[in-house]
Amino acid sequence: MKKNKTHFLTVSAIIAALYCALTLVVAPIAFGPVQFRVSEVFTVLPLFSLAAVPGLTVGCLLSNLIGFMLGMNPVGLIDALFGTAATLIAATITYYIGKSSGKWLKIIFAPLPPVLLNGIIIGAELTVLSGAFSWSAFTASIISVALGELVVCYPLGVPLMLLLFKKDAKGNLLYQQIFQV
Repeated sequence: MKKNKTHFLTVSAIIAALYCALTLVVAPIAFGPVQFRVSEVFTVLPLFSLAAVPGLTVGCLLSNLIGFMLGMNPVGLIDALFGTAATLIAATITYYIGKSSGKWLKIIFAPLPPVLLNGIIIGAELTVLSGAFSWSAFTASIISVALGELVVCYPLGVPLMLLLFKKDAKGNLLYQQIFQV
């Protein structure tokens, strides 16, 4: 039992560290109205392990706070709250998508929650914080943030999922070896 808890925490911590590091590497384009976070590729990982949910959540929180402290994240503390909430909700939904049957349905739908939820939640956050709320500005923010998510979550997330669904010479799935599920 203790080994399972240790493994869960270790996997969560590794995912959090990777998410935070990759976000900060591309910090100039990771924050603001056009967000391009390479780290969002990891948002498909809850499909394979519940440990990815806290890992992504903590990674997002840390990257938003560190980005704020470095002056890269202009909406810092608010983004730490709403961005982290969006990540937690999307990761939880992705985890439940992983419980469904059908590999291809999982691959098609797993990247969708972060695209939609970040688009809506971060789009609303950015529009409200701009001080000039209008439906057209809100719609533009949703599209801008969602497109930034889309160009990472699908073109990078799908190949990552396909890799994790591969079998080794003994017939073991790669994700089962990594996440010990």
